[in-house]
Amino acid sequence: MRWLNWRLASRLSVLTMALLVVLVVAVLNLRAGQGGSANGQPAGQPTAGSPGLQGTLLDGRPAPGFQLTDQFGRSVSLADFKGKPVVITFLYTHCPTVCPVTAEKLHTVMQQLGSDAQRVAVLAVSVDPVGDTQAAALAFSNTHKMTSYWHFLIGSRSALSPIWRAYSIDAEAATANSSSGSVSHTAVLYVLDKQGRERVLLSDDFIPSQLTSDLQTLLKE
Repeated sequence: MRWLNWRLASRLSVLTMALLVVLVVAVLNLRAGQGGSANGQPAGQPTAGSPGLQGTLLDGRPAPGFQLTDQFGRSVSLADFKGKPVVITFLYTHCPTVCPVTAEKLHTVMQQLGSDAQRVAVLAVSVDPVGDTQAAALAFSNTHKMTSYWHFLIGSRSALSPIWRAYSIDAEAATANSSSGSVSHTAVLYVLDKQGRERVLLSDDFIPSQLTSDLQTLLKE
């Protein structure tokens, strides 16, 4: 029985890794199909000055802008963070698996950055316009000790859907009553440089030290 359980666990682990690879490749392919790159290079290719960055290197195109409301009820725009490296991720507050782990990893990254944590921005964009209320976003932020480190951005479906599409995030499966059920969504993180250009794509199995290193590199540019 122990041998059987080990075999099943091994197979599930392989399937999980394969799915993550498929998701990253799918996002890269979608990004490549959304228009030319900012620097004339094919999507997914390293940009000049990117040695040392960890993860899947992006082409340096300007990240799509957006404006939403955070966990404090304040209006937040991507343009507000020009001059800072930015991490953009996509979460929902009652997620039972990936999202809490991602939040905990981001908290670890902020701790690893020390005083430099205030020189970067983290934006968590909701993938559940029904369940992610302001109160839920604030409670989730408090639980994972990210309240002072990130902006958990919420909004209506009409406000969020264009952002999901712009970043090749599949969150359309979110149901009208998703506050009581799970939401299937693409789990990736975008890392932008100080000029708001897409530089790195990370899957949700990233190691905190990888992201910390990327942000430290971008802070020096």
